[in-house]
Amino acid sequence: MNPQLEGIENIEGTYAFDIRTCNRTLNVNRFFWNMIKAEWRERYLKDPEGVMTEAGLNDTEKDLIRKQDWLGLVQHGVNFFVLEKFARVARKSNLEVYAIMRGESFEDFMKTRRVPDAR
Repeated sequence: MNPQLEGIENIEGTYAFDIRTCNRTLNVNRFFWNMIKAEWRERYLKDPEGVMTEAGLNDTEKDLIRKQDWLGLVQHGVNFFVLEKFARVARKSNLEVYAIMRGESFEDFMKTRRVPDAR
């Protein structure tokens, strides 16, 4: 194990994205990275199952995507920076995704922000 990550499992809510995670989840991270391409987004919206299969996603990954399980995807090893690309396709803002990840309504989440009226 990377000595810099030693003990990280003891920090609640921390999901390290290291080289091992990257290698294990390469297909699903590439799938989300491809959301930068208009053609890929359009194909996904028309045939999500076909595009997920083409991307080589396993059943767990497909299920997490179908459910839009944002926290589950991060815990699985999806890099949040590529997950943001999918959030736009799913018509979710970062703030909405953060609220969902915390298990809160968007309104309750916004009450915890320094600028609760920002959108």
